[in-house]
Amino acid sequence: MPELPEVETIVKGLSPDLLGRTIEGVKVFHPDVLRQPPQDFSAELRGRTFDSVSRRGKNIVACLTGDTVLVVNLGMTGRLLLTQKASDATHPAVRFTLDLGPKLVFDDVRRFGVVEVLSGLEWNARARQFGPEPLSAAFTAKKLLAGLKESGSPIRSWLLNQRRLAGVGNIYANEALHIAGIHPQRSARSITGREARRLHRALRSTLRQALANRGTTLRDYRDASGAPGGNAAALTVYGRVGEPCHRCSAGIERTVFGNRSAFLCPMCQPYEPGEKP
Repeated sequence: MPELPEVETIVKGLSPDLLGRTIEGVKVFHPDVLRQPPQDFSAELRGRTFDSVSRRGKNIVACLTGDTVLVVNLGMTGRLLLTQKASDATHPAVRFTLDLGPKLVFDDVRRFGVVEVLSGLEWNARARQFGPEPLSAAFTAKKLLAGLKESGSPIRSWLLNQRRLAGVGNIYANEALHIAGIHPQRSARSITGREARRLHRALRSTLRQALANRGTTLRDYRDASGAPGGNAAALTVYGRVGEPCHRCSAGIERTVFGNRSAFLCPMCQPYEPGEKP
């Protein structure tokens, strides 16, 4: 699933071509990605002009005229593409025709993504449910530690909870925990102040590196122009089972909990007595 760096990269690619553009037509190929009837969805958007395109957590948020907000969550395999011709999108679910320039297409082979229209009030209420943005000034090591002490869940699960922290998914949670030297199954409340400071630095450095590399493409992710991200080569543990740890050369291991794969170095991220949940 695209995470903060991937969604932010898409937003930056969309903005120059969408701002000031007006939606002239909407074609819904697969209504199951919508949260309202296709005719209502299309009517809400037709004639609206893009005022801004931003990101909140893993969501692409387009504010349009008339107090209308178009929210796109890419799910597992979704892509939001600017296309000159229909063949550029292989699994189109929704296509937006603009008054000028390329078409905007939500393309999703598995159709776990969601495209919906909200009012500004509705979106603001939803946005308040998310945790802090990990690259914001408001997200400090002190606040991270305070949040961790409230929870007995595994630290990896805590990081994936969007109400705790917005935008972090399995790739960057695993990467940050490895850099910080913390086992992903450690209880969140067992994390010490020193470890929380390391994890805070690791989260921010991992996300900034991925942003600089325009996201991580393992299979499905593409930016707004259809290009893959370049961060896969920089991953230290995610998807590297059996390969040597860059720090100590021990083999990277995979474990499964919470229905998600976790990747770790058994030497750099050990358990200690009393740390298991």
